[in-house]
Amino acid sequence: MTDFLDKDYQLPKSEGGYMKFAQWQNKFRILWSALVWWEYFNTDNKPERFKMDDKPENPKNIKQDGKVKHFRAFPVYNYNDNAIQILELTQAGIMWTIKEYLDNEKRGDPTDYDIIVSRKGEKLDTEYTVTVEPKEDVTVEVAEAFTSMTINLDALLEWENPFSTMPF
Repeated sequence: MTDFLDKDYQLPKSEGGYMKFAQWQNKFRILWSALVWWEYFNTDNKPERFKMDDKPENPKNIKQDGKVKHFRAFPVYNYNDNAIQILELTQAGIMWTIKEYLDNEKRGDPTDYDIIVSRKGEKLDTEYTVTVEPKEDVTVEVAEAFTSMTINLDALLEWENPFSTMPF
């Protein structure tokens, strides 16, 4: 055995209530339905968000060369941080893969199994791989911790704190 790292060494946990994909494996369990929205940056370089059914068509105040992008957010249990957090998912490939598992009759609802997103690379050279584990109930501890929390995902649309006073 070498002294390369202290035997008790652990990676630092992410700050705040949001999950970010770190290098290598990111294991999580989706705990509730997703909030889905559209976002673009206006000519003042400020983001504007719209509910899924309110997608702006050809907004006049969109930043030059801007695009209206699709987002999802949902509460997850992040195994790497041992914490319930919100994952704002922006990567189209990950969204499509989760949708494919959702549509697969042997997998179905993504709250029924753990998802692993492996991240490799940086910036424009970042690659993601998505795999899932067999269906398994979430632990009692995670379920109880989640049901005792107050999270309002709709607050994200107004740039407010989702860890507020309104339950799902």
